[in-house]
Amino acid sequence: MSLKHSFPPIVAPDARILVLGSLPGDRSLAAQRYYAHPQNQFWRLMSPVVGLNLAALDYDDRLAALGASGVALWDVIGSARRAGSSDAAILDVEGNNIAALVARLPNLRAVAFNGGTALKQGVKLLGPNFAGPTIVALPSSSPLHTVGIAAKQPAWNQLAAFLVEQA
Repeated sequence: MSLKHSFPPIVAPDARILVLGSLPGDRSLAAQRYYAHPQNQFWRLMSPVVGLNLAALDYDDRLAALGASGVALWDVIGSARRAGSSDAAILDVEGNNIAALVARLPNLRAVAFNGGTALKQGVKLLGPNFAGPTIVALPSSSPLHTVGIAAKQPAWNQLAAFLVEQA
């Protein structure tokens, strides 16, 4: 079972939402891209949130569009051992310092966790006294989470409210 590492965060200093996954799957690690598996629904789920068809863009343009919209990406797990891509197989977790990242983003309004493993690990990393931005639990965009995109979309759509400029 190999040791796998997350990617660096994709963050603009004015980010209003931080979307945190668990740990990139094998396809993403091989491509060195967030959410690279063609069946992962992340880009399609985020498209209505930011008002752009992210799936139609090339990868660098996807990241630029997220950043311009106020969305940052990272993973809660910095490294872990895992056979395959299933979160259920994750062992020997070393977390990323998401609390430090959250602390340095003054416009952050929500920390969104993409799936149950990200939520469980992330809340633990933020600590019991976390009093920062709103925590949003999202159904996983992973193809291993077999609920259809139509059932997941309403939960993801709630992120759009955090992107609206405050008066």
